[in-house]
Amino acid sequence: MKSYTLIAPAKINLHLEILGIRPDNYHELVMVMQTVDLADRVELRSLATDDIILHCGHPNVPLDRTNLAYRAAELMQQEFPYALSEYGGVEITLHKHIPIAAGLAGGSGNAAAVLVGIDLLWELGLTQGDLQKLGSRLGSDVPFCISGGTAIATGRGDVISPLPSLDGIYVVLGKYQSLAVSTPWAYTTYRHEYEHDYPQALASLATRSHQIHSGDLVRAIVARDAVKIGKLLYNDLEKVVLPAYPQVSQLRAEFQRHANLGTMMSGSGPTVFSLATSLAQAETIYHQVRAAIPDPDLELFVTQFSDRGVRVV
Repeated sequence: MKSYTLIAPAKINLHLEILGIRPDNYHELVMVMQTVDLADRVELRSLATDDIILHCGHPNVPLDRTNLAYRAAELMQQEFPYALSEYGGVEITLHKHIPIAAGLAGGSGNAAAVLVGIDLLWELGLTQGDLQKLGSRLGSDVPFCISGGTAIATGRGDVISPLPSLDGIYVVLGKYQSLAVSTPWAYTTYRHEYEHDYPQALASLATRSHQIHSGDLVRAIVARDAVKIGKLLYNDLEKVVLPAYPQVSQLRAEFQRHANLGTMMSGSGPTVFSLATSLAQAETIYHQVRAAIPDPDLELFVTQFSDRGVRVV
């Protein structure tokens, strides 16, 4: 039986701005996304039957169609029934290193890896664009997870515009294992509190979305100015998550106290991150935060920016 092993990196948001409501009732977003080296390992193996079998050693990861990786395999079976009949089903094993329910797109990255892996198993020859179109049907972060690197994401977060890759920037991540923030709750709460500020005209949404392409953060990325990038970190969802989750707010304050470049919550949280200009500085932040918060429930990771999305080992 054929098999492939893929690496599915985590992502952080350097910028997350909620512009308003789209005609399909999703939020119109403008984000700058970045993959990091912290990653899950996803193994795929062909089966003689048409089944989808999912394994994972993490006790909180579902093994049925509530898991995005399972739904990615299901989508490929629905879209390419002739390949399913020729090559058979798939056995998927997830080796989780990215914390779950963390705002780091771990589930979306797993789904992206399954799409890429089945394309290889079934010899479909799909382009990256083809895979991203399929991925957008699973979740807004999946298209970015396929390509990775540094990119602007607009629309629901599924329209990807690549930016020059960044290197030499390190990241310290912190997340309480027992703490999860519901992404739907975060966006619904933000809408409830700030909908009165949303522009009413679709043209205004498009204009603001376009502005990010020539904005200060993109210029800093093109110039590889890590100091300026750190100063320009922004996340609208902090406005609702931090007041509702004191642990996240306190963790962010502790990170900020020791930050080398800048600190922010990633996505809808509850992960907080700080940027650093060297591995030594990142490790210093790690040890300072660990000393200040010795709680064993707090997971801390040191990683760095990556220029790739899903890749085959």
